[in-house]
Amino acid sequence: MKVIISEKEIAAKRIAAILSGNGVKEEKVYGIPVHYIKYAGKDCAVIGLKGHILQVDFPKEYSNWFKVDPAELIDAPIDKTPIHKSIVQALKKLADTVDEIVIATDFDREGELIGYDAWQVIDEKNKTATVKRARFSAITPADINQAFAKPGKIDLNLAFAGRARQDIDLVWGAVLTRFISLASYQVKDKFLSVGRVQSPTLTLIVDRELEILSFVPEPYWVVNLKLKTAGGEEFEATHKKKKFLRKDEAEKVFNKIGDNAAVIDVAESTRKIAPPAPFNTTGLIVAANSIGFSAVKTINVAESLYMNGFISYPRTDNTVYPGSLNLRETTKILQQVPAFNAASLEVIRQEKINPSRGNKRSTDHPPIYPTSAAQKTALSEDDWKLYELVCRRFIATLLPAAELKSVTASIDAGGETFIANGSNIIKSNWIAHYPYFKHEDVFIPELSKGQILKISGKEFLDKMTKPPGRYSQGKLVEKMEDLGLGTKSTRHTIIQTLISRGYAKSNPLIPSEKGIAVIKMLKKHAERISTPDMTAELENDMDGIASGNETKEEVIEKSKKMLKEVMVNLKKGKEEISQEIKKAVNEDNVVGRCMDPGCEGNLIIRTSRKTRKRFIGCNAYPACTKTFSLPQSGLVLTTKDACKHCGFPVVRIITKGRKPWDLCINGECKGKNEKYKSSAGKKHTKEPAD
Repeated sequence: MKVIISEKEIAAKRIAAILSGNGVKEEKVYGIPVHYIKYAGKDCAVIGLKGHILQVDFPKEYSNWFKVDPAELIDAPIDKTPIHKSIVQALKKLADTVDEIVIATDFDREGELIGYDAWQVIDEKNKTATVKRARFSAITPADINQAFAKPGKIDLNLAFAGRARQDIDLVWGAVLTRFISLASYQVKDKFLSVGRVQSPTLTLIVDRELEILSFVPEPYWVVNLKLKTAGGEEFEATHKKKKFLRKDEAEKVFNKIGDNAAVIDVAESTRKIAPPAPFNTTGLIVAANSIGFSAVKTINVAESLYMNGFISYPRTDNTVYPGSLNLRETTKILQQVPAFNAASLEVIRQEKINPSRGNKRSTDHPPIYPTSAAQKTALSEDDWKLYELVCRRFIATLLPAAELKSVTASIDAGGETFIANGSNIIKSNWIAHYPYFKHEDVFIPELSKGQILKISGKEFLDKMTKPPGRYSQGKLVEKMEDLGLGTKSTRHTIIQTLISRGYAKSNPLIPSEKGIAVIKMLKKHAERISTPDMTAELENDMDGIASGNETKEEVIEKSKKMLKEVMVNLKKGKEEISQEIKKAVNEDNVVGRCMDPGCEGNLIIRTSRKTRKRFIGCNAYPACTKTFSLPQSGLVLTTKDACKHCGFPVVRIITKGRKPWDLCINGECKGKNEKYKSSAGKKHTKEPAD
């Protein structure tokens, strides 16, 4: 019997249906669905995993944080243990009758490692079975049939690169997390997570925040004109300097303006606006972020669309369509969707399709493109929004460049030169079908040299320079890619980890006091952890494993040597690290000012000594006994926001697997959702916990 192993159950079900022509018999093996089919005259069992079925961990004797020095973990042995025991049991059961294994997991480092681990589980019981690899970029009949007709070999180098990442991330994460957490007495559910990729990513967020906080606004002045032609057409012009850094200079110009102006010169030009590049993972995350999707939500929704056969594999670096992809036929698929019918027709009518190209080309997977027609009514709202984005991007990449006409008029007013700029799209082409591209036409009338204009108004504006903006999740993923931090498969999860650990919040991302303190301490005592250089170096080494130029053992040993050097410096600064982080954690626990009349205390998150339950209490206790209850599960983050209904402080609750939600601490707030209603502020006579 042949066993086909896919990464998830939904993929297994679709693969079985495609290969069998829907002649599928499903049975449960240890509670895991197994799809039995006939393919190419042979009995086959198709089983879906749940991603990784094995995890790396240290032996039990290293599990006690208080008895094991964190540095000991660097050279500790690493075990692989089951995550999903029932799936492991099912694979071992199937191993009794298998003579051929086909790995059909996602084709990347993670997927290759997942498939390799599943093969090793079977190999423990059956060492005679051969193993093959089916590679595909879309779960469609054409792609699946082609992949299984000519399966190749499993890429051991790719799998070992994935295993090296597992081992390195386990060691770095465990050693640094335990050290920082123990040094600052933040243990158990309060532990402080530190990681090889996570920390330099947090540094980007913190550095930007510190740049904003230290920014000193500088004044500047702008002088504008409102002009009118003899025919009554109105438009605006700005002084050619745009920004005056001296007020007296701007005032001098402003005072020279009279009642009339004259056109000095008019210049017209046209330029092409090239269509966007095809989507790779980073491009998709950036674009989806602009329509309200977080990085992790984008990948989760894209993964669902891929598994259901609607789009190609969403984890790819490629921004160049391969020659093997029939762009015309793929576009014809979208004609079945009313929302894309007109746009698809424009593509198909072209005698030759010349797709746009990005700067990154790889051979593992094509850029992200639609693989089948989906009707809006058949998808959830989020699924449709992302599917529509992918479809419209695909169509846009196949249409000609748009054309923009620009007009620049130089105008004399009181001996000073003002500039009026106008622009409008004269050939929309791809822009007509890609609403995510924002352009606003700016009107100025037809003007001629020497034409006299009426000055209908003038403006003298006081302005201030603004600090740089915070990173949106999309822009942060883009920055991580530029710096070599993480991979296309991990960047979104790194950001989610920073949020779930309470190091950052919102979108754009704002670091917490705790996050700022951790990075300040790492910069001072172990700078290499806070910069992307070391992480990027290890990423390159793992690429070397995948290409066969490095061994897994060599790269892991190199990473251990780096970590040992880091730990020497951290231990020297342990006391200072402890004090600074504890101070920052205390600041993060301040919810806001106490709401009791006459009280000048702060409301802080506390834990009861007797019940071990958390609550919000005033730090002016016992003079003030005001308290508020809190949910007892999930991470509680202070927001410094006030409820728009009652003015009480708002906290954010983050629970694994659920969307974060904001909670007004006032149980009697009229705007509170009943589902999350906390008890009202009440008086306690017993001493709250410190």
